[in-house]
Amino acid sequence: MGTEGALVGGRYRLDQPIGRGRAGIVWLAYDTQLNRTVAAKKMSVAPGHSEQSVAAALEEGRAAMRIQHACAIGVYDVLRDGPDPWVVMEYVPSRNMADFLSEYGTLTPDQTAFLGIQLASALAAAHRAGVVHRGLEPGNVLLADDGGVKVTDIGFTGAGFNPAYRAPELSRGATAAPATDAFSLGATLYTAVEGVPPYGDHGGGPLRQPEKAGVLAPALMKLLREDPLSRPTLGDSITSFQAITQGRQTAFIPPTAPALPTVPAFRPPSPPPPPREPLVRISPVRARQLILATMAVLVAAAIGIGVTQLLFL
Repeated sequence: MGTEGALVGGRYRLDQPIGRGRAGIVWLAYDTQLNRTVAAKKMSVAPGHSEQSVAAALEEGRAAMRIQHACAIGVYDVLRDGPDPWVVMEYVPSRNMADFLSEYGTLTPDQTAFLGIQLASALAAAHRAGVVHRGLEPGNVLLADDGGVKVTDIGFTGAGFNPAYRAPELSRGATAAPATDAFSLGATLYTAVEGVPPYGDHGGGPLRQPEKAGVLAPALMKLLREDPLSRPTLGDSITSFQAITQGRQTAFIPPTAPALPTVPAFRPPSPPPPPREPLVRISPVRARQLILATMAVLVAAAIGIGVTQLLFL
């Protein structure tokens, strides 16, 4: 099942397709029990819908439900509808980073470092829940209309691997691990700032030296090391990215979101200056009287001093 207006699991109404990726069509759907908008996707399984492959897909979905992070798409439900496994997720108005980069170009090093903090934090939360992403790439990084970032497809092997972002040890038959996610993170951020994947579109070329990454380049190159044991942890990478951003919130403004004002829309009024003492103005006549009085005092003092000297010498 997967047609407009259909009810998946007798509960989720498919309203319209909103995206298509390696994992298939993503639907804007409506939860008729909780009365909320969600995203629904038929999970990719091996041809033939064998019971083993369907069970594996459902288990991956249940594992993804354990991930709780503001930058990870929340998985609400995993169910079987006829022969097909489905996953029901949080709906976020957004566009994926691959589409954004193809239309608007690269991000700045500061923007990319800030993006790296968010992506690495979401991946670290998944790893703490015992889930490895397995296939991070620009296509499953969602840039939300409100300026936020969401990672999707965490832990779903059916989504396939884009070879341009796949760690080299996976091609040699190694099992996906946190270090393989670190490589994919580095390749994704490299593409965000450079505009092309580090090893070419198919991942088989020589490593291209970064030209636009600036101060971000050393952190990216460490993530892209061939030996997984020599790659930094996600925590270490977050520390490096934070040093680059220095606490600045350098996220971009998505083109679908309203432009932010360049100056505050409301500026609180400055406090009034303290009152100054009024100046006392003296008339010319009064000034002459004061001068004469001062001179009289000085003359009297001088006469007094002279009389004293005559009496006591």
